[in-house]
Amino acid sequence: MIRVLLADDEAMIRAGVRAILAADPRIEVVAEAGDGHQAVQQALAHRPDVVLLDIRMPRLDGLAAAAELRRVLPGASVVMLTTFGEDEYIARALSDGASGFLLKSGDPHELIAGVHAVADGAAFLSPKVAHRVITELGGGRMSNGPAARRRIQDLTPRERQVLALLGAGLSNAEIARRLHVVEGTVKAYVSAILARLEVRNRVQAAIIAYEAGLVEQT
Repeated sequence: MIRVLLADDEAMIRAGVRAILAADPRIEVVAEAGDGHQAVQQALAHRPDVVLLDIRMPRLDGLAAAAELRRVLPGASVVMLTTFGEDEYIARALSDGASGFLLKSGDPHELIAGVHAVADGAAFLSPKVAHRVITELGGGRMSNGPAARRRIQDLTPRERQVLALLGAGLSNAEIARRLHVVEGTVKAYVSAILARLEVRNRVQAAIIAYEAGLVEQT
C-alpha cells in the first residue's frame, strides 16, 4: 500500500485528486493539508510514502514545504502539483528535492502512474511538461551536451548504463529486471551516480543523461 499525503489550499482540488487516487486499491490517502506548514506537520505525524504538494499555498508554499520535508522526512517522495503558468518554479523545486511534476489539468492516469513511480524510487514528469523541464533547466541538448558528457566521464560503464535507464524513466525495479540484478544493487548504483554527478535527485540526473545523449542509447 502506498501512503499518500495530499496538500492543496483548494478543497475542491483535494477532493478531485483524492477521488482519482481512490480508484487504485494500492493507494491510500492518509492525510490532507490546506497549507505547506500543515503539510509538514501531517507528514511527520503520518509518515507518508508520497507527498503531493501544490506549489502555491498560504503560510508556507509548496516549494518551501518540499525543502523542509527533504530535511525532516527524507524518506518521503515529493511530487509537485503544477499548472502551465508555473514553469519558473521548476528549477527551485528540483533543487528542493522534488521527485516529480504533475499537471492539475492532466490525465488522471498520469496522477496514479506518477504516485507509483516516485514511490518506487523513480522520477516522474508529466509528459506535457517533461520537454519544458529539460528546456528550462538544461538549455537544450545542443548547448549543454559537451558539459554533460564531461560530467559522466568518471562513471563506470555499468553506472552509465544505469544512468541511461534512469534517464529513460525506469524505476529501480524496472532497471533491476532489465539488468538482471537485485533491486538493492540498483539502489546502490543510483546513490553512487547521484554522488558522482553531484546532483540531489533522479530528475536532475535524468536531465544530465538526456543532455549527454545516453537516453537514446537505451
